[in-house]
Amino acid sequence: MMMNKRTFTQEEKLRIIKEASEQGVKVILEKYDLYPATYYSWKSKLEEMGEIGLQHGMTPKHLKRIRELEKENSVLKQLLAEKELEGKLKSELLKKKYALEKKRR
Repeated sequence: MMMNKRTFTQEEKLRIIKEASEQGVKVILEKYDLYPATYYSWKSKLEEMGEIGLQHGMTPKHLKRIRELEKENSVLKQLLAEKELEGKLKSELLKKKYALEKKRR
């Protein structure tokens, strides 16, 4: 007999894990027709990576890469903000310089 593969959303996975802790794993596995390996995989991902770990296809490797990219993005945003500020200051100084030169003439 072939079972249809069902995908669960992050919210559904969280609810199932919560229900299992309240009502017992065996009851919930039967209720949702889940394999124990699936349930324990979700549970370990939740413990290891938090709620983001329950997103489809998420692994610790993916999460590590996402965090690295977020950190890099933050550094680049900071650099961009500094460059924009630098540009504004330069243009202000140039305006003042030309204003002073005009007054001297």
